[in-house]
Amino acid sequence: MALRAFRYRFYPTPEQESLLRRTVGCVRLVYNKALEARSQAWKERQEKVGYRETSKILTQWKQEEELPFLGEVSCVPLQQGLRHLDQGYSNFFAGRAKYPRFKKKRNGGSAEFTRSAFRWRGGSLYLAKCQEPLNIRWSRQLPKGVEPSTVTVRLEPSGRWYISILVDDNTIKPLPQSENRVGVDLGIAHLAITSDGEKVENPRHLTKHYRRLRRAQKSRSHKMKGSRNREKARRKVAKIHEEIRDSRSDYLHKLTTRLVRENQTLVVEDLSVKGMVRNRKLAKHISDCAWGEFVSQLDYKCQWYGRTLVKVDQWFPSSKLCSSCGHKVNSMPLDVREWTCPKCGTVHDRDINAARNLLAVGHTVTACGASVRLEGHCSREQLRKTRKGKKQEPKS
Repeated sequence: MALRAFRYRFYPTPEQESLLRRTVGCVRLVYNKALEARSQAWKERQEKVGYRETSKILTQWKQEEELPFLGEVSCVPLQQGLRHLDQGYSNFFAGRAKYPRFKKKRNGGSAEFTRSAFRWRGGSLYLAKCQEPLNIRWSRQLPKGVEPSTVTVRLEPSGRWYISILVDDNTIKPLPQSENRVGVDLGIAHLAITSDGEKVENPRHLTKHYRRLRRAQKSRSHKMKGSRNREKARRKVAKIHEEIRDSRSDYLHKLTTRLVRENQTLVVEDLSVKGMVRNRKLAKHISDCAWGEFVSQLDYKCQWYGRTLVKVDQWFPSSKLCSSCGHKVNSMPLDVREWTCPKCGTVHDRDINAARNLLAVGHTVTACGASVRLEGHCSREQLRKTRKGKKQEPKS
């Protein structure tokens, strides 16, 4: 069994939408107030405030005259918002994320309901303080015999409502063993290049809608701030962004599912997308490719279906090595798409050669757990640790 989330669009009644908007607004308010309280407590008194303290403060906020509406919505989403803030602090101190930021109304919002705040009866979902079930568009049916453990309601910036239902899916089972193994190199001209010679075209979702998006953003900038026309223009921009996101996600899901089904072992490069987008000329195209989401989908799908995913270090020179003789060239500019090995004379396609090198080093990792970094190469993290360990020499 594996945890799996099913996302659907739903259409609330006017009463339900009013309640859900108030719930999302209260969650945002409690989250921001708790974030401000925790930040001030540390800056002023060097005091650490955790989930328990903010939960007690929430009880006091509900008793204030200025915040009576906090008691009109379900308390579960408010508590879950405090838990998410606490998790955000944990990720920050562990170095996995930035410092938590305040939530903004224009970005929509979400509210999470646990089992005590919703009812699941005969395929109908009743949220807390709602008399009628949600009108959900069931684009695909839930697995038989499962019950939701968590329900998350999301209000998109475009004004659309979505619901994410988390269940323990017992239909996910490992796929039959396969003898196929493939190395996958990620690129811009082609989204994915495999060691078998297949080149998957990059649909360039942002480029297709760029003119529409630019025109809509320009129209929004001409509207007066705070006016209804500006709000309409903002929603139009948000709908275009949502269309780009949905098409990109659908394409990546179909591609990653096919790769996982056809191959037993997949080898990819663990790219630092955060550092690569600093290139001003390629930042937009790199972000449009969504390499991080591609690897993330491969990761959890391989865990679901009993496949093996090998991540090769980003500093491994996959493009500079000859896949035939192992010779390494000194430099390989981005504009060089084909090159000839000066040692053995083999003509290489840059991307296919890189994918073959990734597959070769992936075999080494799975066989004996060897390092994927050549001798003399070290990552930035190792360099940082080395520099911290050395004492600074005194100035003469």
